Amino acid sequence: MSRKVIQVAMNGVTGRMGYRQHLVRSILAIRDQGGVLLDDGTVAFPEPVLVGRDERRLRGIADRHGLARWSTNLDDVLADPEVAVYFDAQVTSVREASLLRAIAAGKHVYTEKPVAESLAGALRLASAANQAGIVHGVVQDKLFLPGILKLRRLIQDGFFGRILSVRVEFGYWVFEGDVVPAQRPSWNYRAEQGGGIVLDMFPHWQYLLEDLLGPVTALYARRTTHIPYRRDESGIRYEATADDAVYAVLEFSQGAFASVNASWTVRVNRRELLEIQVDGTNGSAVAGLRNCAAQHRAATPVPVWNPDLPDANDYLAQWAEVPDTDSYENGFKAQWQLFLAHVAQGRPFRWDLVQGARGLQLAEAALQSSAEGRRVDVPALKA
Repeated sequence: MSRKVIQVAMNGVTGRMGYRQHLVRSILAIRDQGGVLLDDGTVAFPEPVLVGRDERRLRGIADRHGLARWSTNLDDVLADPEVAVYFDAQVTSVREASLLRAIAAGKHVYTEKPVAESLAGALRLASAANQAGIVHGVVQDKLFLPGILKLRRLIQDGFFGRILSVRVEFGYWVFEGDVVPAQRPSWNYRAEQGGGIVLDMFPHWQYLLEDLLGPVTALYARRTTHIPYRRDESGIRYEATADDAVYAVLEFSQGAFASVNASWTVRVNRRELLEIQVDGTNGSAVAGLRNCAAQHRAATPVPVWNPDLPDANDYLAQWAEVPDTDSYENGFKAQWQLFLAHVAQGRPFRWDLVQGARGLQLAEAALQSSAEGRRVDVPALKA
């Protein structure tokens, strides 16, 4: 069995997600399993090259995992002809420039979201990548979550009949950093550094909901900053200039509507941090990260509104769990394996920078809607 080594420059692995999800649970896990087996029997084997600004932290990660290569000089890494792929998990404000440098160097690129700070920037990236003839991809990990895979299976099987509406509830309480340390980095709350829950989450809602329901054609959104002051990693109080919650209604080309509540200032009273409820003429389902429960039309109870008497219905018990029909991998790892296979075989990747631009388009439409207080159309993207 022949092995094709693919050297991957990984920029941003000193951050929480870059380290845990992309380096440890994806690239290193793929190496531990022996690589990615391709259709022709070849194995694509990733070799990470760590890139970042903090020499001490990079060296510590490399020593911890026995990795030979790391660098604080991105240009030197991009100049190396042995490096085939550039991956970016940096803060949003510096991502576009780094990706453009990698594309100009002829590297295949794979990146976290949002791919840029603006739709114009995302389109620049997509155009440059297409002109360079490289393989390019955007992380869309939630498509590979067990709960979402089960929900997609129900849709494909026609379980819902005509889909009427979708309700998305996402979020949790992010502490202000005074008594309990914040679970998210302070730049998330600074608009000048690309922070904000709209820019962070609407690219997710775009690929997730459009994969399930088709194109979004219009939306109304209202964003806000509920917590005006927080404390950063050094305990210094700062003003939060980015939104920490958004409430929106999305319209889809097939006639369905979605209400989307996303907040870092909400306490969880549901099974999972993300829940998506789909209601159709023939049935409904509620999916989270791992779970999915469904209720068919034939099993739907007949509730009667009577506030004067206790409700005898145990509504949650009347839903049936959708069973596991497969073994599910980490969503980040699953998509990394697909991307590496496409790089090894030189094939275009389905979730590319054009899709990343579509996510920015939806985020900008939400920002515009909130600023102008009106419904905004979301036209087909001309990339």
